[in-house]
Amino acid sequence: MNELRGFAGFTTRDLDRLAMAHDASHYLLKPRAVVAPVDAAEVGRIMASAASVGTPLVFRSGGTSLSGQAVTDGLLVDVRKHFRSVDVLDDGARVRVGPGATVRSVNARLSAYGRKLGPDPASEGACTIGGVVANNSSGMACGTEFNTYRTLESLVMVLPSGTVIDTANPDADKQLHEQEPGLHEGLLRLRRRIISNPDSVRTIDRMFAMKNTMGYGLNSFLDFEEPVKILEHLMIGSEGTLGFIAQATFHTIESHPYAATGLMTFNSLNGAASALPELVACGLATVELMDAASLAVAQRQAGTPASLAGLEIHRHAALLVEHQAPSAEELLEKQQRSQALFDSLDLAAPFELSTDAKKRSALWHIRKGLYTTVAGSRPAGTNALLEDIAVPVPALAETCEQLLGLFDRHHYQDSVIFGHAKDGNIHFMLTERFDDPSQLDRYEAFTEDMVDLVLGNQGTLKAEHGTGRIMAPFVARQYGPELYDVMCTIKRLADPQRLLNPGVVLSEEPRSYLDHLKTAPVVEEEVDRCVECGYCEPVCPSKDLTMTPRQRIAIRREIAAAEQEGNHPLAERLRKDYEYDGVQTCAADGMCQGACPVLINTGDLVRRLRAENHNAVADKGWTAAARHWGAVTAVGSLGLSAAKAMPAAAVQAVTAAGRVLLGAENVPLYSDALPRGGRKRTAAQGIGAGESTGTTADAVYFPACIGAMFGPADDGRGNVGTGVTQAFLNLAGRAGVELIVPRDIGNLCCGTPWKSKGFIDGYDVMRDRVLPALWEASDHGRLPVICDASSCTEGLEALRDAASSPDALAEYSDLKFIDSVQFAKERLMPHLDVSRRLESLALHPTCSSTRLGINGDFTAIAASLADNVVVPPSWGCCAYAGDRGLLHPELTDSATAAQAAEVNELRRSAYASTNRTCELGMTRATGHEYRHILELLDEATSPRKGTP
Repeated sequence: MNELRGFAGFTTRDLDRLAMAHDASHYLLKPRAVVAPVDAAEVGRIMASAASVGTPLVFRSGGTSLSGQAVTDGLLVDVRKHFRSVDVLDDGARVRVGPGATVRSVNARLSAYGRKLGPDPASEGACTIGGVVANNSSGMACGTEFNTYRTLESLVMVLPSGTVIDTANPDADKQLHEQEPGLHEGLLRLRRRIISNPDSVRTIDRMFAMKNTMGYGLNSFLDFEEPVKILEHLMIGSEGTLGFIAQATFHTIESHPYAATGLMTFNSLNGAASALPELVACGLATVELMDAASLAVAQRQAGTPASLAGLEIHRHAALLVEHQAPSAEELLEKQQRSQALFDSLDLAAPFELSTDAKKRSALWHIRKGLYTTVAGSRPAGTNALLEDIAVPVPALAETCEQLLGLFDRHHYQDSVIFGHAKDGNIHFMLTERFDDPSQLDRYEAFTEDMVDLVLGNQGTLKAEHGTGRIMAPFVARQYGPELYDVMCTIKRLADPQRLLNPGVVLSEEPRSYLDHLKTAPVVEEEVDRCVECGYCEPVCPSKDLTMTPRQRIAIRREIAAAEQEGNHPLAERLRKDYEYDGVQTCAADGMCQGACPVLINTGDLVRRLRAENHNAVADKGWTAAARHWGAVTAVGSLGLSAAKAMPAAAVQAVTAAGRVLLGAENVPLYSDALPRGGRKRTAAQGIGAGESTGTTADAVYFPACIGAMFGPADDGRGNVGTGVTQAFLNLAGRAGVELIVPRDIGNLCCGTPWKSKGFIDGYDVMRDRVLPALWEASDHGRLPVICDASSCTEGLEALRDAASSPDALAEYSDLKFIDSVQFAKERLMPHLDVSRRLESLALHPTCSSTRLGINGDFTAIAASLADNVVVPPSWGCCAYAGDRGLLHPELTDSATAAQAAEVNELRRSAYASTNRTCELGMTRATGHEYRHILELLDEATSPRKGTP
């Protein structure tokens, strides 16, 4: 690998190699090195260098592919970090995208134009454009009409020789002929060969009339004449075996924000299948099939609608159907046109289409929760396999019945069938343990039977997920020797050394799909549940600095595997590097849990590891701080005020020296972006305070201690602002709402500092002080408790849920915590008039406001204050995480880089968030003063007439 050392991001460090070895598939190959090129030209040089020494390579972006097409034992080329560009063209009619951008991030930018991408994969939050093109992704609604192949306009592709071709260039075909004459002529020969063979044409027409990602897209030879256009469309679905996709330009489609959803329950699969033709004809956007096993699994899910929960399931099947439209009027028209058809169906349970957001969400949870339920409850040490096939729609019911027979024959329990019924495309799940020879034999026998079943029904072995390694040995069986030879010729023409992703798409070894199977050593609860799907990665604030949640879990598995194999030096090297990459730079913000299909919060794992690694001195110090928290916050406030009065460089030098002596995990780095110290919290701050029972109060107010530690931001007019505490009190008084503040508030805290750092004893001390105080102040849970920092509101909920005994937990479970943003929207704003509006307002939703579900309230308040409200498309956790942004400022710098660039494209009248430390992080990142949204609301409102 010495020839590659000069390229960007080159590393052979064990931690980096093994973290990137894991993707969403059930295959595991460990790269010898990783590179992270910065542009297409560097990719070309990397491919040329790799070819000169015969090193195989693979391109990795999102790593969400399920078929083994994103792993290698050669060189892994990370093309996610530097290839995330999104350029909206022609008012959203087209979009030009880098391969590292996720589908969700592209659609976020298109949403302002009422447009979206055609492909709509379920993994849209994590899968990237590179994989979408390389796998010819589709999804629930797009079918074959709006998939990648049909909506692509042009590509920038890098060939194995290093040649870069932009197919949007009018001279692209001429360039291909001049720079790659053998490839250009070879494609013309293959086209003549195909179109002159009627059997080949019939097979291609039949295969690509349905969703089909097996082998190469031979329909390119029938749809196009120019070699450059043929090659462009062969790249779609080629899974990185023919070249690198450096950029893709798409035609977009109209987005349909209005929807009506319903669940049709049939007495049998045949009944559901028989209804499909008419249901598709009536214009339904999605028709999702669930078999009886799926419905039985769904009944175990929380929130399942009563109509399904009470059904006694035998051989039932269900279709989740949805109408979509660009307007409410068009949606109603579609519903009315199809109602007669719906009324004519023989259903096993009542059916209705609903536009209610909560009901629709509950219905979609049935479908999307299948994977969560089955994968999350699988035995430790097993892998969850999600497979997909497609057959002609008339053969769908029989194929499902035969698959159920295979599950029984091979003793697969709890396997479920679901999928995109209108396309004849179904998915099924298996759980398998590949370190057990008998189960491996079972898997091989099942696969052989499944291949015979699907091909016997004139189907395709891969509809959406790509051929990968899993189906590469069966491509010849699906297409026949003639067309298989055409595919082999395509590979030889484009990649004569066969160095791009060898073993993927095409394989001469009939049992190669059984090689390099992933085993899952039993480690710990969070690790064992992980299916390594990668859905967590885009929301992780440390993804561009060190590691992602998937990688943190993968390395825990690698450490366990190394220990089991007796490779203790490797395990020790991994542990050493993991301390910074895996533990210290994790924000523990919990955003990964919201994205995870099996609901893992990797922050819980990291907090436990921090607790295990603490020394006794630090533990005692933080426990003492919990006992005297009022004094600690006062000292911290005085220290910040003193530092503000001194030259910033001098204070920064002192803290930098302390970090060298005592460690970066123990001493924060001072920044001149930090404010002066805050104001002391007292119970007298409450409106109508003094009655500890709260008999006349409307709510308990819990001002967060971060307001006592950090002073308020400037008000934008050169003055020190009021701060959120005073702003909330002003708003409550203006709205006629009476508040009380708990006794001894100066010594109370939500416990988050101790929890995030893993200081369990100190956390217990704070919990045992705070919960009784709030229990008393709230009149035993009668009054809601309002907190003015979203992270602290979430922390209080966690504190309540961590009550030390079952009796205490039952008692304190009646405590109700509401964030001040939600309380202001629901209780205060109806009594307030906005008298001063802003021209524009930029918002930073926080990880806690997201997890609390109050972003809608946040943006609603903002909309009442400003004519133009902007949430940056790339917003995410700022990673300030209490003091984590002070201990590791590089973490916040990395996490906020993209968002800060978007914020600074235009100057706004004001900038707002919901949490003081997040405001500090965004202020440092952007250079603009961020304030709590309630401070802006306070300055802009007056009492509404008639308010008491």
